[in-house]
Amino acid sequence: MKKIILSTLVLIALSACKKESQKTDDTTTPTDSASVTENQGLENTAYFSPEVSPENVGKYLATKNDTLYVTNFFATWCGPCIREIPHFKKKIEELKGKPVKFTFINLDDQSEWNNSVKKFADENNLAKNIILVDGKKLDQNFFASNFKQWDGGSIPFTYMRKGDKTEEFLGMMTEEELDKKLNSLLK
Repeated sequence: MKKIILSTLVLIALSACKKESQKTDDTTTPTDSASVTENQGLENTAYFSPEVSPENVGKYLATKNDTLYVTNFFATWCGPCIREIPHFKKKIEELKGKPVKFTFINLDDQSEWNNSVKKFADENNLAKNIILVDGKKLDQNFFASNFKQWDGGSIPFTYMRKGDKTEEFLGMMTEEELDKKLNSLLK
């Protein structure tokens, strides 16, 4: 019962944001890390995070090739999300040049995209790794279609895929847990 109430509250909070005109073209599916290492034409410190539809997020999550995709769902207001970011940043540096792509899917309200999310992206030099999802567009079908254990009820949530192998982790990851998951998929 607690989980249902929490899920409902999160979905209500995510759907409460007002629609803004900020939107980028999301008709293309993100490509693997071997072909794209950062947003084209932008400096590493420039803030640019595209909005992506849930359908295209689902296509991205289903990508099967030799690249390891590490996708972390977070919000800037989520303490555990922010506390685990240094572990991911360390791994991004350690695995630079390897077929690994780290993506952070932001679930903040649209009204925060140019404030809290921009500030977070700039401070952590992660603008090239962040995509924005309008929480109003997420429904139970999105979660059931893409994940075994995550129903959207809490964050952070990390999903990893390499080929047919997947790993899911609900909650804040320690550096050791992240290392263990990455190593198991990089073998």
